[in-house]
Amino acid sequence: MKRKDFLFKAGASVVMGTLATLACKSDETLSPSSTTSSSSNSSSSNSTSCKVGDTETDGPYPLYNKRDASITHADITEGKTGIPLNMMIAVKDVNANCALLPNARVDVWHCDKDGYYSGYVNSGYLGTQDNTSKTFCRGIATTDANGIARFTTIYPGWYQGRVTHIHAQIYVNNVLKLTTQIAFPEEINTAVYNTDLYKAHGQNATKNTTDSIIKDSLSNELASVSVNASGGYDLNHTIFIAL
Repeated sequence: MKRKDFLFKAGASVVMGTLATLACKSDETLSPSSTTSSSSNSSSSNSTSCKVGDTETDGPYPLYNKRDASITHADITEGKTGIPLNMMIAVKDVNANCALLPNARVDVWHCDKDGYYSGYVNSGYLGTQDNTSKTFCRGIATTDANGIARFTTIYPGWYQGRVTHIHAQIYVNNVLKLTTQIAFPEEINTAVYNTDLYKAHGQNATKNTTDSIIKDSLSNELASVSVNASGGYDLNHTIFIAL
């Protein structure tokens, strides 16, 4: 990842120290080489369910006119600074006994560490930014033979009125099957927003339990997130669709 050395030096020591006291438990293994752990409140309960995920709004920043080869890549940082986040998104088909689904297209997008989206003019705590020509923090990937899509990005920031989140859409044979969102554990949000890279924006007053979109679907939209050996984070999440 671009600026990887800088990001690790800026975030690793602070993050590791903050999270050293968090209790951890093992979570679902999404692939043979990927087993993650998370704090006691960080585990996504959708790992044991088998029902189609909640449909959520795609707005206000879906940027459909840039859904092309330019964002079909695993590393979606495009030079943005922030604490590294490795995302592993599993897709399962509820009509096949929740078997993992290869060759599904996963589209994701989220704001940068300061709460701004690419592709639009945004207003935020740093003023108004025109990012209409940019595509940072947006990506498209296809699930592998194990039903996993992988992305390398940065931990998202937040903007007024919304909790920390990632947008996701699942397509099969170019047909949209689900538009949803992914939430983050509160204690990890707090730790990240206390680091030097993020603290200028402060803590987010909106929480998972008060967010107008996430609060009624948190049980299947909360990801498992854990700190990794490099000082960044690993995110594991399963999205259920019906073919």
